[in-house]
Amino acid sequence: MHDELTAVDIKKMREEIEYRVNVLHPQLIEDVKTARAFGDLSENFEYKAAKREKNRNDSRVRYLQNMIKTAKIITGASKPDEVGLFDIVEIYFEEEAETQTIQIVTTLRQNALVDLISKESPIGKAVMGHKTGDRIRVEVNPEYSYYIVIRSVQKGVDDESWEISSY
Repeated sequence: MHDELTAVDIKKMREEIEYRVNVLHPQLIEDVKTARAFGDLSENFEYKAAKREKNRNDSRVRYLQNMIKTAKIITGASKPDEVGLFDIVEIYFEEEAETQTIQIVTTLRQNALVDLISKESPIGKAVMGHKTGDRIRVEVNPEYSYYIVIRSVQKGVDDESWEISSY
């Protein structure tokens, strides 16, 4: 399966790889060397912690490189009256009789704490391509679903200040 990412996602991942390889990796190698000098490696917590951080960094670099290699580049283009990527959507939850405003983003930049919702999430999938006034069934899993109504759609843009997810 290919991850659907924007050009900004790819740019941010390349920047993180560059930082991790050119800045963080040498620091972590030095930390491992310093901790190794403390003596007996079998009981050297500093050495184990330094190795773990170095391995975590190396793993993150491999993960990002693989994401870039397998990515399908997409744009935020959508019809003027339909929900698309980066659009700000006001939705009404029928069960709770509550309204919430969300913004649809790529999976790599989702952050539910600030209402950045992935287009791959149940609610993201449900609203994509729909219009203001549409009543939509959101299927969370085969046993649970709920209905929402799109109250408004405001066209959004890809904001480069959004961080990419750590994993």
